[in-house]
Amino acid sequence: MNDCLKLPLRFDPARLRRDLRAVGKTGWIDHFVTGNYEGEWTVIPLRGPAGATHPVMMIYSDPGCTEFTDTPLLDRCPYIRYILDQFECELDAVRLMKLAPGSMIKEHRDHDLSLEDGEIRLHVPIATNPAVEFYLNGARIEMKEGECWYLRLSDPHHVNNKGTEDRVHLVIDARVNPWLTEILAVANQTSSKQ
Repeated sequence: MNDCLKLPLRFDPARLRRDLRAVGKTGWIDHFVTGNYEGEWTVIPLRGPAGATHPVMMIYSDPGCTEFTDTPLLDRCPYIRYILDQFECELDAVRLMKLAPGSMIKEHRDHDLSLEDGEIRLHVPIATNPAVEFYLNGARIEMKEGECWYLRLSDPHHVNNKGTEDRVHLVIDARVNPWLTEILAVANQTSSKQ
C-alpha cells in the first residue's frame, strides 16, 4: 500500500469554508507539542476523548483512549458533521488544524498512525494555497481543497506554509475496518495506474 493515497471521496470546499467561518476566530488552541513546530499551529477539537473538559485534553489524540465523543463545537459545523457521517468506520479524534502563514511543522512521526497499526489519519484540506509544502518520506504531496487523503504519518513528514494565507485541514483519526480497507484498496489501485 502506498504511503499516501487520494481517496475516492470529494467534499464541497465552499461548504467546508462556511463551517470554518461558523467556528470563528476564537477558540483555537495552540498545539501542545511546541517542539514540533515554529510559528503558529492551532487546533479546534470537534471530537475528543470522552470526559475531557480541558481544551488541551480535548485536542489530544490519545492512542490509549477507547471512547471519543463530539464536542459542542461540532454543532456549529453541519457540513462537517455530514462528512463524518459518510465514514462507515469508527472515528476517534477529529480536529480542525490551522498552520498560519510563515509557520512550519518540523519533521516528525506520529507513531501508531498507519494502516498496519489499525488506525489512520485522514486529511481534508479546507483552506490551502500553492505555497504550502507537505512532505512525506521526502516527497511533496499536493492536496487540494475538498479532497480526502490517507497519509501514513508514522513515517517522517513535515509541512511549511510559505504562503500568505492560513492552511486549515479537517483531520480525522479513523479505526481501520473492512469498509475503510476497501476504500484504501480502491485508492491504491487508482494511484498505481497513474
